[in-house]
Amino acid sequence: MEILTSPWKNPRTLNSVSEAEDDLNRVLRAGLSAEGAEEALEYVTGCVVALLGDKKAHLKPGALKEGEHQYAVAGVFMISPDRRHNVLLASQNFPPEQHHIHIDIGLGHPGETVRTQKPRLLANTDEHPDYKQILKTSRMGSSYYAPLKWKGRMLGQLISAAQARHTYRPIDLEILCAFADVAAALWVTHKGPAKLDAILTGIVGADA
Repeated sequence: MEILTSPWKNPRTLNSVSEAEDDLNRVLRAGLSAEGAEEALEYVTGCVVALLGDKKAHLKPGALKEGEHQYAVAGVFMISPDRRHNVLLASQNFPPEQHHIHIDIGLGHPGETVRTQKPRLLANTDEHPDYKQILKTSRMGSSYYAPLKWKGRMLGQLISAAQARHTYRPIDLEILCAFADVAAALWVTHKGPAKLDAILTGIVGADA
């Protein structure tokens, strides 16, 4: 099942959660049929990159600085078993060397999301002097974070960012939270919490 599209060439801007219902159901079905836990999450992050955000944000004055271009990234930061790190899984458009990176659990806005266990939107990261860039390749102008919770316990967070400022709006955060709920259900269904160490070490059969 194909999830990824070319969002900037074929713009489709969602303006309500109901407009995303078909996509949420499509991702859930695809994720349930995935081979493993991280593969299931990749359906979620792929759809988030393709669907969310104002597809005309980069055309507005000041949205992009000289040398910048519009693109988006996404991933899931899972909390490590010792709860000392946020570990990147199912990343979209991150460089290969950042595959499965570990960052301190308190670092930046992912760390703030762990502390508050609440979703967060930075419509324009320039307005947040405490913003810390995680992506190695370039600074992103708009980002947001949605906790993954299961039975009241935070497992991690779904994150996404785009280079153009004001790409993401409050409605995008609301939709991101709906995708985070799907991601949490898929992670637990595929026994991700018990397999995280094996997934990170690349053990053959870890997602069996």
